[in-house]
Amino acid sequence: MADQARDKNDARLTERGRATRNRILRAATDMMYVRGVAATTLDDVRTASGTSKSQLYRHYPDKDALMRDVVALQASEVLEWHQQYLTRLKSLRGLERWRDALVERVALREGAYGCPLGSLASELADQDEGIRKTLAQHFEEWEGLLRAGLERARDSGALRPDADPAALATGMMAAVQGGYLLAQTARDPGPMKISLDMAIDHIRAYAADEGS
Repeated sequence: MADQARDKNDARLTERGRATRNRILRAATDMMYVRGVAATTLDDVRTASGTSKSQLYRHYPDKDALMRDVVALQASEVLEWHQQYLTRLKSLRGLERWRDALVERVALREGAYGCPLGSLASELADQDEGIRKTLAQHFEEWEGLLRAGLERARDSGALRPDADPAALATGMMAAVQGGYLLAQTARDPGPMKISLDMAIDHIRAYAADEGS
């Protein structure tokens, strides 16, 4: 329903109005990722986006409305990035390629800022039940990408029939989030690689063929 309402609002916007709203949303998303949600004010967003108060409040009458769109944008970008690797996943080698890309992505920021979705969850999940449920759905979709890839690996014979893709995907997601947190505090991508390597080693224990 919220997406439908947003689509209707989008349809009423002029091209200029849509560009203004997108500029506000991008500025807010970037600032909330680096500074945190609590430390980012609407005045900060207005200044960073180069908009007036009337423009800002026309699109986002309060911070809650802005946060909902920030969550949606971050989720869309996170899932789109992971889909590049996980929709084709059907082997341990594919899992390793995804790991390498994720570690490299974390290394570009020297581990700083943590997971774009996880950082939002840590701030908002206990404050806004609606956002918590939305975040839970996004994490479920992310985990579902891993689960589907592991199911393909099992169905293709790369993993044994007794492998449980759902449980393995949950364990991998825990490794990702733990790796993000440790990399963030250490300012070093090393903990992310160790965390993912250990999770992949656990999955490798179910390999039907070590060469898969």
